[in-house]
Formats: sequence, structure tokens, C-alpha cells
Amino acid sequence: MPRTVKGSITIEGYEIPITNPNKPLWPEMGITKAMYLQKLAAIAPYLLHYCQNRLLTTIRYPHGVPGEFFYQKNAPEPLPDFVKTAEQDGIHYILLNGLPELLWLGNLAALEFHPSLHYAGNTLPCEWMIDLDPSRKEEPRIMEAASIVGKVLHSLGLDSVPKTSGATGIQIVIPINQGITFDELRVIGHFVGQFVTQKHPDLFTLERLKKHRSDKIYFDYLQHYHGKTLAAPYTPRARTGATVSTPLLWKEVESNVSPLDYHLLNIEERLQAVGDLIAALPPQPVEQVIRHLNIKKPGR
Repeated sequence: MPRTVKGSITIEGYEIPITNPNKPLWPEMGITKAMYLQKLAAIAPYLLHYCQNRLLTTIRYPHGVPGEFFYQKNAPEPLPDFVKTAEQDGIHYILLNGLPELLWLGNLAALEFHPSLHYAGNTLPCEWMIDLDPSRKEEPRIMEAASIVGKVLHSLGLDSVPKTSGATGIQIVIPINQGITFDELRVIGHFVGQFVTQKHPDLFTLERLKKHRSDKIYFDYLQHYHGKTLAAPYTPRARTGATVSTPLLWKEVESNVSPLDYHLLNIEERLQAVGDLIAALPPQPVEQVIRHLNIKKPGR
């Protein structure tokens, strides 16, 4: 049996154990655990922005991709002193608040990071996301679908940022002001979803059951809700190609960029070139759409 290689690194004064740094995590890409930790450190300023003080679900692949995996919601024991948690519904979630926590999770082969859509201890959304989920393994129309949704939102006075999920789908991200509720966003999402499905019935569907969607793209406005998660911007994905969930320019969507184009081996170059496209967009006037649709808050 091969000897386990162990070591440690010190980050911000905290010692983080590192085991088996040469373990292949994405073998076809030549990405070992040591390389993965280096890449996590490079994207940390971007990834952490969308994970801090949120309830974290990770997906761990102890033997790399492809291989057995499991979802981790409850924080594993024992926890290092620098890892903080928050409790909700009996689950003690990790708060991914800094680089030490990120690299500690990376050493545990946490390859995906799915934060809650609200802050710990809060019930209000941090942003608004619409998830476009293909029904086919390969969907050449996904950028066309994203473009249509982006234009509808723009017609409502809302600018947005498309991002690859890192898998096959696309999420449309709309920064918002604090105070808007998940239920209000669901009403707007349903309104936009109905509109695009009526205008493009061969492309979109609001059908939740995958077996009833045929080859249509699911306009998912329901996943964006309290207690649910979506892939964080800049999270790696445990997929062939080591893809990363990457915000896009609308001109890239129009040129039919592939979700496979951005991965752990080129995401640093990408970020140096364009920065954080989501953070660059100010909160959008969703309140005006709410008033226009006459959405009433509870109790009014």
C-alpha cells in the first residue's frame, strides 16, 4: 500500500494540513491536489465574495473525478479553530469566509462550492438568479436561450450578467438591493418565464419534471429560494475538463461561446483580462418591476 504523503502550509497564521498533494483530481487535465490548491488560492478573491457568510454545501470527490462523491452540508468533525459554522434546520453549515477555510476544504477534495442564496441568519436574497437548465447532455441552443432571456430582462429595465454553470447550463445573474424578497423575485421570474415560453415554445419550458420536458430548456425560477443553492460564480465543477462557473460578456453569448471554454487551467488569465463582471454591475431597479407587476408584500 503506498505511503501517505503529508505536509502543511501556513495561511494567515493558520497551519493547514495537506495530504497526498500528488493525488490526481482531474486526471485527464493533469490537475493534482497541489495544483488545485494553487488554483483555488488564485481565484479565492472572486469565489469567496459569493460564499462569505452564506450556508455552504460542498461536493467532495475523495478519489478525484470521475469517482465516488458525496454532498457535505454538515461540517465534518473535528473542525479547525478557524472554521466557523452557522446552524439552520438542525444542520451546522460551514461559513466559507476566508482563504484558510477554502484551502482546508480543497485538501478534503471539495471540488464544488454551492452557497445559499441568502446570508446566514437572513431570509432575504443576496442577488437574483435565473437558471436555464438543458434537458439534453449537449445543448447547442443554450447561448441562444440566454440571449433571449437577457433581452427580455433588458426590456424591463434590468441589466444582467450571464454565467456558465460550469456544467451544461447558464445562469442569469441580476444584482439587487437588499429588501426584496424571494417571493417577489419568484413572481417576476414566473412572469419572464411565461413570456419566453409563449414566444419560443420549442425552446423553453416551465415543466419541472425532466421526463416531461422533451428536449426543451427548463426556465427554472423556482430554484432561487431560501434554503436552496446554486453553483457559486467561479466555483470549479467536478466535470470532465475541470470547468469553472464563469461570468460572460453578452457579446460572448452572442458569439455562441462554449461553457467548456473556461476551466481551472485558464481562469486566472480570464480574470486578469475582464475582472469580476458581476461585481461591476450595480444593483438593478427590480423594485420598479415589482411595482409595475403590482406585487404586494405579505400583510399589505
